[in-house]
Amino acid sequence: MSRLQDELPEGGDFDAESAVPTALRQSAESKPLPVFPIRDAVLFPLSVAPLLIGREGSDLVQSAMGNDRLIVVVAQRGEAEHPSREDLYPVGTLAQIARLMHVSNDGVQLIVRGRARARLATLEPVEPYFRGRVRMLEDVESTDVETSGLVKAVQDEFARVVELSEELPDQLEMIARNLHPAGAVVDFIATVLDLSVAEKQELLEQLDVKQRLKSVANRLSQKLEVLEMGRKIREQMRGSMNEEQRQFMLRQQLRAIQKELGDSNDTEREAEELKARLEQAQLPESARTEADRELRRLNTIPTQSPEHNVTRTYLEWLADMPWAISTEDNLDLLHARAVLDEDHEGLEKVKDRLLEYLAVRRYRVDAKSPILCFVGPPGTGKTSLGRSIARALGRKFIHQSLGGVRDEAEIRGHRRTYVGALPGSIVQSIRRSGSNNPLFVLDEIDKLGSDFRGDPASALLEVLDPEQNSSFVDHYLDVPFDLSRVLFICTANLLDPVPPALRDRMEVITLSGYTEREKLSIARRHLLPRAITDNGLAALGLEFDDDAVLRVIREYTSEAGLRGLQRELETVLRRTVRAIAEGKDPPRAIGEARIGELLGVAPRSFERARSPDTPGAVLGLAWTPDGGEVLTIEALAMPGRSNLLLTGKLGDVMKESAQAALSYVRSHARELGVREKVFAHTDVHIHVPAGGIPKDGPSAGVAMAAALVSLFSGRLALERTAMTGEITLSGRVLPVGGIKEKVLAAHREGLTRVVLPASNVKDLDDVPLDVRRNLELIAVEHLAEVFTKVLHAEARRSNGAEHEVASDASAPRTSQSTAHS
Repeated sequence: MSRLQDELPEGGDFDAESAVPTALRQSAESKPLPVFPIRDAVLFPLSVAPLLIGREGSDLVQSAMGNDRLIVVVAQRGEAEHPSREDLYPVGTLAQIARLMHVSNDGVQLIVRGRARARLATLEPVEPYFRGRVRMLEDVESTDVETSGLVKAVQDEFARVVELSEELPDQLEMIARNLHPAGAVVDFIATVLDLSVAEKQELLEQLDVKQRLKSVANRLSQKLEVLEMGRKIREQMRGSMNEEQRQFMLRQQLRAIQKELGDSNDTEREAEELKARLEQAQLPESARTEADRELRRLNTIPTQSPEHNVTRTYLEWLADMPWAISTEDNLDLLHARAVLDEDHEGLEKVKDRLLEYLAVRRYRVDAKSPILCFVGPPGTGKTSLGRSIARALGRKFIHQSLGGVRDEAEIRGHRRTYVGALPGSIVQSIRRSGSNNPLFVLDEIDKLGSDFRGDPASALLEVLDPEQNSSFVDHYLDVPFDLSRVLFICTANLLDPVPPALRDRMEVITLSGYTEREKLSIARRHLLPRAITDNGLAALGLEFDDDAVLRVIREYTSEAGLRGLQRELETVLRRTVRAIAEGKDPPRAIGEARIGELLGVAPRSFERARSPDTPGAVLGLAWTPDGGEVLTIEALAMPGRSNLLLTGKLGDVMKESAQAALSYVRSHARELGVREKVFAHTDVHIHVPAGGIPKDGPSAGVAMAAALVSLFSGRLALERTAMTGEITLSGRVLPVGGIKEKVLAAHREGLTRVVLPASNVKDLDDVPLDVRRNLELIAVEHLAEVFTKVLHAEARRSNGAEHEVASDASAPRTSQSTAHS
């Protein structure tokens, strides 16, 4: 049942000028209107009040919105949840909906303005409320001297009541003096005066304004006598009471008042329950002090006040937080290793770091939890790894996605001064977990945003700092909460978007792509069993050959992670099941040949990464957020004026690498078997295919130099050979990043040889041993070594065309022949 939330909302809500138009009056009397019963309150004409309507009343709200937004508000006798017709007073108030707000999933809040008195002529139940016809009632106004005197006397007595009362704000006096006519004055005072429902209903039903003034005057006199007596008692006792006695007396007075109002038992019981819960929560000293202060304040706030609910909700949050509740870590290193190996293939760095943490915890229980950040391509198991670590430790698991979060309050919470304030996601998640030491995964930390509402990344600085998070203060709780026992794990696809200050607080662990053997093992142990179980296919006896899985890996996916592989395997299963459901009898054992029938033409070929059989084309290696890639780099010579043309959506750094490569080849032309005159009348065009994809970085310098030497010398690149490395003008080969991803990409594409800088040999320790065994890894320090390792010793000859290109670039037919050979 709906309840009138406040009889006088903040900010003034009485509008004596809002007379009821004739058209609105006719509309109200012409058709049935929704009737809303309210408990413990009476709505007077010209007053504004909120009504909280449950979800079950949404139909009647829609009906009111379609009928000039009119409803009838009537007071209810008793406290029945579902009142009958006999429980409703016959006279109510015609009100108009001024605003409608959705406050939760369970209901809406209506802001209604009383327009005029109305008597229920007919009433019929319409679950869960009523609908009926009304007859409008008019005030019987008087303009004689006695009425004017009564108005003045009532206003003066009301001013004195406001002066003596601690609950009524001073501005109410000015509102009462400025109102007219007399009916509006008496209705306003009746609205704010502390009267019972029966007394207010009596004033509502009294149409004679003069009699209504006299009734209100009597009640004001009684109220004034009580206030005067209370003032005298306080003045007499003030000099002899200390602060403790004063507080005791005030509480006794409050209990007496609540007892008269009939709500003392509920209030006292609620306060006692909250006090017991706070005691059980074992709050730290600072939080306990704040809780005691708010608990004392709660006892002084009337239950009808919105501030009462705000304070009670805050105390409930304090009581529900797991201040002293924690789970015990399972420090068995063998168990942790077994769980991690069971859930994930490879990822040795992550597993070793966790085992190191557990080993330290065995000797120091209060050791600070590390702040780990897993960085790697999508689908490499960063999030699921956090879940496995939680299972290995025996901790609660929390997952919070930060992608697209732009509001700082999402992290630190809202201050309680805001309407609808709540704690931030950190505190909310910890309360739901019921433990003060869960494992908390902050997913996609590189996708945080910022706007006028603040910078969430900056708010995370305190959360992810082991030196500060022991006293993390959420804006809503406003007391320190210890986050040092929480094991935070962040995940990101890229580290560059993460602010340096935040990056410095985390221990970064890079996760590279999976090898072909690891993908096969994961598909066998995890992907296929999960897909069969999730789709209810265990009874069909479907089986995959290893060759079938390898074909899907090689020809139907090209990724560092596993999501594409999982989708393709599920597609194979679904299409097989569909054939069975259609009455066919497909093979239950899915082999390599069956993959092509079910998935169609492969989007890629396992052999596609061979070097082209044309001088000027070589294979390079690149790093991308999704893992490594093999790039084809092509160079072409044509008649011109020594210009360099670069295409393929290259960045500035990559363009500079091409210029450096050309400069080196020109300066060492004689040593490389190239005539120096060839450059004077030749334009060079370097192109990197997949022109729609941006490319940048210095690591293609070696490949571009090799392509130019291949072009001008006619020496073809060796088959299945790729290279990477930055170059200087003197020919030195400098180290580059992403070696593991690049080597894995070469292995995935079926290459057999990789040329890399000698300074990057140390990075090969991160490359799986089975990959290193299947690749010839060649370390170089100078470009002179590169050309002997990646190019054939002899120039290719086809009717002398390539020889002419190498010896005389002035012949245009030769250049064209080379470009199209």
